[in-house]
Amino acid sequence: MTNRRAIFDDEHEQFREQVRRFCEREIAPHYRDWEREGLTPREFWRKAGEAGVLCTTIPTEYGGPGGTFLHACVVTEEMARVGASLGLPVHSDMVSPYLMHYGSEDLKQRLLPKLCAGEVVASIGMTEPGTGSDLKNIRTSAVRDGDHWVISGQKVWITNGFNCGVVVVACKTDPAAGAKGVSLIAVEEGTPGFTKGARPMDKIGLKAQDTAELFFDDVRVPVTNLVGEEGRGFRYLMEQLPQERLVIAVRSCAILETQLENTIGYVRDRKAFGTPLLDFQNTQFKLAEAKAYITALRAFVDACIAEHVAGGISSERASMAKLVATETMGRYLDEFLQLHGGYGYSNEYGIGRAWVDARVTRIAGGTSEVLKNIIARGL
Repeated sequence: MTNRRAIFDDEHEQFREQVRRFCEREIAPHYRDWEREGLTPREFWRKAGEAGVLCTTIPTEYGGPGGTFLHACVVTEEMARVGASLGLPVHSDMVSPYLMHYGSEDLKQRLLPKLCAGEVVASIGMTEPGTGSDLKNIRTSAVRDGDHWVISGQKVWITNGFNCGVVVVACKTDPAAGAKGVSLIAVEEGTPGFTKGARPMDKIGLKAQDTAELFFDDVRVPVTNLVGEEGRGFRYLMEQLPQERLVIAVRSCAILETQLENTIGYVRDRKAFGTPLLDFQNTQFKLAEAKAYITALRAFVDACIAEHVAGGISSERASMAKLVATETMGRYLDEFLQLHGGYGYSNEYGIGRAWVDARVTRIAGGTSEVLKNIIARGL
């Protein structure tokens, strides 16, 4: 990540330096505390907004920096470099695009400036108990009652759910219509009937990234909170999921590069039987193989980024990027931890945290099995 890549220009690299300083100042010193607390404090989100690292693709007329997906990649990569697994990509690169692309002018004017400033934390409510990746069969319902939607149901595994000031809820407005009965509705914190779990969910990893259950008990929201058109929510989800999957691939690749560099430094200094671990052929072969595969992964991911910036990446290509990146990450982080020996299993070194945090990437955003199904359709 230290060498200039072809997809970035001088302006992107200047922005990278800005983001890197922010991460080293505002994330790295506090991250262990946030892990113990189970969430990232809202004050951090406001600082992130002030630093211009939130919602980088949102135009200036809605309070955003007016950047491109390349700026979003810079933020994702620099957070990975300091070992941080926070909910910023969900807020910035997965939720704000729904409001930007499909929201009414009123919704955009009312919500996007707050998201860009970090005054409001955003989440998206897709997953439900018993549904997982099966978004067509969600049970959360929204019934029209005059000028309001009345929402009832439950969501689970919602990133930023505990902190969220607004959640874009996937719900059934026509239960008999299958995928064509799914709509997206923005629900704001404080709306009567909208509650959160008593505490963030207890996960094996991603400890600082708050995850919550959300409950909707006859929640009444104005019909103007509908995101886009009624019955087109599933289509919107399918249109935005490729970017979500590409973001995960971008992050996975950056984590691999960072942990490869860290592991090389560790085995160069660590000795066994009086000899640096790097001098053993087994160590050299393990790291040589990892470097070759990670270098190849970087070339593919950067090509996917360029493709997305140029006109939007296809579902098949994004699925391939996420599948290859997350499976490669799982394989080689395990190798890196092994090379750290007992220290790899402690919290003293970042490889242990990275190893645990990486496991969910083969589940969230579409399981590896779902991705293979998508790719298989094009065979």
